[in-house]
Parts: sequence; structure tokens; C-alpha cells
Amino acid sequence: MSEKIKIGIIGCGGIANGKHLRAISNIDFLEPVAFCDIIEERAVKTAEKYGSENARIYTDYKELLKDESIVAVHVCTPNRSHSFITIDALEAGKHVLCEKPMAKTYAEAKAMYEASVRTGKKLSIGYQSRWRDDSLYLKQCCENGELGEIYYARALAIRRRAVPTWGVFLNEYEQGGGPLIDIGTHALDLTLWMMDNYKPKMVVGTKYKKLGDQKNTANAWGDWDPEKYTVEDSAFGFVVMENGATISVESSWAINIADPIEASTLLAGTKGGADMFQDLRLNYVKNGRQVIEKPNFDAGGVAFYDGCSDDPAELECRAFYDAVINDKEVSTKPEQAMVVTQILEAIYESAKTGQPVYINND
Repeated sequence: MSEKIKIGIIGCGGIANGKHLRAISNIDFLEPVAFCDIIEERAVKTAEKYGSENARIYTDYKELLKDESIVAVHVCTPNRSHSFITIDALEAGKHVLCEKPMAKTYAEAKAMYEASVRTGKKLSIGYQSRWRDDSLYLKQCCENGELGEIYYARALAIRRRAVPTWGVFLNEYEQGGGPLIDIGTHALDLTLWMMDNYKPKMVVGTKYKKLGDQKNTANAWGDWDPEKYTVEDSAFGFVVMENGATISVESSWAINIADPIEASTLLAGTKGGADMFQDLRLNYVKNGRQVIEKPNFDAGGVAFYDGCSDDPAELECRAFYDAVINDKEVSTKPEQAMVVTQILEAIYESAKTGQPVYINND
């Protein structure tokens, strides 16, 4: 491109630095020109590392949005502020790539989607697990009908002892929950995307805080502070879709299960099945025999963009800006992401009330 796309970063914490800006730095037609964080020092440090010359620093995102040269913003703040920042950005004429989950509640997510439709600006949500090699291969299998009708699935995000102890992850007010909304959201997004089924009918959920008050935890990132641990350490859901399909959702940051598995799905269809246990496996019957097939991802694959690495975060970022530049549909549609939020919220509500939550899709 002859002119670089100027972008703003709202929220300069771990996800901005570790994912979004790492991807942006590999894309030569993007220019981060504005950095906003409520902690000014954090914005300054991020701008020094990733920003263009004379990058601007803000502590109020609304001031950043006044810059008419900015084409798009990345919203990398805690979950509580995803909705109103995104809506303000869209109404200011910016395209938005918002980090997952879309929002704390379905009402907030729906308002974000409606704002994108109303303004005509692109909105996508950061579910980069879709861009892994195994995910892309499995999606193609599903689209080709190789699994047949998928009527049962498991969305899996199980950590044995990997509670994030930094930022606001343990703060229910800021995040809306713990592992379910943090990592369970990736697994559920993958599962719904593979099934191409976004019409839930009924949800039952449970959540537990059984280990959050413990000490000497052998946690991957050091012991957490029980006083600050205000979210669940595991949560589970049972989802029945309108067409009768069933999805089991399993998530944890800390649980006594020996084999962790994260951002993964298991699918069972009428022609075959698949799972992401360690490696992607496809299973079916051929010539009267049960067969398990493992694709080889070391032998190269589809080149989506010239000169691009196979980093899922970079592929996601390039796809978003491809949609912006060429006025195409975004790859992760907001109307899909808001159903993920709808189901997560229903699991939490059912866990709270002890009752099923029925969803009307009319």
C-alpha cells in the first residue's frame, strides 16, 4: 500500500503487547500512532516499543477517538469496558478489532453489533484460535460435509493449575467471571464455528470456587491471592441447540484433572468425528473398519497472505485489515461472537439460580 493505515490501541496491557502489537509489528502497512491506557506509564512504554515516530499518548480513550487520521482501533481493555468503548469508536467512524470475549453480557454484545450495522464500520472479535492450522483444517472438513450432521460436541478449556495472577483476571466486576469467560470462550467459539450452529435453545450451568481459597497451590504463575480471588475456578455448561444438537462446555483455571487441554473441541457427526486431544484426529469407518486419521501439519499448508508467518494472531489481524481495505465481511463476525457471550451468560445465570435458562431466538 502507498499509505499506511493509522491505528490506535486502547488498553496497553498484556493482551495488547503480547498479541495485537506483536502481530501489527509484522504488517508493514499498519502504523500504530496512538496509545491509550488509564495508567499513562503503561501507554508510554508500549508506544516506545511499538509506536510510530511521535506516537501520541492518551489516558482518555475519547480523546484518542477525536483523531480523524485514525482508521481503526484495537480494544484491549478488561471485559467490562469492551462494549461502551467499541460503540463509541464505531460511532466516531473507526473500524474496531475488539479482544475476546465480545462483552460481559449479551445485551452489551448485541448493542455492539447493532452499532456496527448502524455505522457501517467493521467490527470483529479476537478469537485467534480459529486461525491455527488444526482449526482451519477441521473447519474445511466440516464445510465439506466430511463429518455429516454434527449433533454432539465438547468445548474444552481445562487448566490443571494455571490461574492468571496479574491484571484484573481475578476481579469479577472487571471481567464478568473467571475461566469460563476467559478461556472457555475460545473453546466455545471454535465449537460453534465448526458446527456452524448459532441457535441455542436451553442452557444448564454450574460453577465452582473450590480451590480459590487455597495456598501453596503449585500454580504456573505463582500462588494467587485468595483475598482477590472473586471469580470461579471452574465452570461447566450443558447446551441444547434449536436443532437438538448438544454441546458440553468445560472450563477451569484450577482443577484436579491430570491432563489439561485448552481452546479445543470434540465433534461427533453422522459420518465421522474429530477431536483436538494433543493432535487433531479425525475418526470414521472405512471399508468396514474403524479409522483414525491424523493430518500432518509439518508439510506446509495454504498461504493466506504472501510473506506472512503462520502465527494465528497475525493471520487474524491481516484478515481484519483485508476486510477493512477491500470492504469484505470480517472473518469473525460480531453476530457469531455475541451468541458465544449469550451462552456464557446463560451458564453463569443457571449456575446462580440452579435453574435452566431458556433462550428465545425470535
